[in-house]
Amino acid sequence: MSKQGTMPKVTTMSVRQMKKTGDKITMLTAYDFVTASLMDEAGIDIILVGDSLGMVVMGYESTLPVTMDEMIHHTKAVTRGTKRAMVIGDMPFMSYQVSVEHALTNAGRFMKEAGAHGVKLEGGREMAENVRKIVESGIPVMGHLGLTPQSVHQLGGYRVQGKDKSAARRILDDAKILEQAGAFSLVLECVPASLAKEITSSLTIPTIGIGAGVQCDGQVLVVNDMLGMFDMFTTKFVKRYAELGKEMRRAFSQYIEEVKKEKFPSDAHSF
Repeated sequence: MSKQGTMPKVTTMSVRQMKKTGDKITMLTAYDFVTASLMDEAGIDIILVGDSLGMVVMGYESTLPVTMDEMIHHTKAVTRGTKRAMVIGDMPFMSYQVSVEHALTNAGRFMKEAGAHGVKLEGGREMAENVRKIVESGIPVMGHLGLTPQSVHQLGGYRVQGKDKSAARRILDDAKILEQAGAFSLVLECVPASLAKEITSSLTIPTIGIGAGVQCDGQVLVVNDMLGMFDMFTTKFVKRYAELGKEMRRAFSQYIEEVKKEKFPSDAHSF
C-alpha cells in the first residue's frame, strides 16, 4: 500500500526530530525513476543517488570515474520519481576536493539542475570549510566518515576503519567537527558498532550506518545489493531482502526459450 500520500515530506528538520524521538531513519540508494517511485511509495525516508552507480549501473571497477554529469543525469530521474522522500546527491570524486569554490559550484548543480534536496560528501576535518560554505549557501550537507570509498587507495582497500584507539578518536573528533561545520546528518561506514554507538550518542545530528551496527540513528544499503542484483562482490553488512538477480535471469532465459520455440507471441499476445 502506498504510504507517501499520508506522510509529510522528509526534511532536514524532520530527520533531526527522528533522532530525538528514536524513530529510525531509512535510506536506500536509487538511480532511476521507477526504483525511486517504488521506494517513495513504500515510505523510505531518504534516497541517496550514490556514486555507487559507477559500479552497479555504469560498470566501472570503482566509484572514482563517476562524473558530475553522470550524477546529475541520474539524480534528475530520481527526483522526478519522488514526492515524500528527501533526495541526496552524492558528490563524486574530485567534484569538491579541489577548492571551496569548486565544491560550492558542484553542490549548486545538484540543487539547480537535478532538483536534489541536499548533497553528501566524504571526509572529516579536511572538508570542514567546504561543508561550512556549502551549508551557508543554503544547501544541506550529509557527511560521510569511516570507510570512504573515494579514498579507498589511500585507506589501503575496503576494510573496517577506527579499530584502534587513535583511529577511533580521530573519527569521533571528525564527526564533531562536521556537526559544528553545519552537516545535518552523518553516514558512518564500516566502523565498529561500539564506535558508531559512541559517535551517535555524542552528536545532536543523526547518524546513518552502513556496516556500523544497530545503534546508529538510521541505516542505508545499496539497492542493488539488498535486492540481490549485484554479485561482483559481497560484504558482511549487506542483507539480501530479495533475489531479483536470479529471478531476472530465469525470466530472460524463459523469454529466449519461448521465442526460439515460437511459444511467444501466442494468439493471446497477437492482433
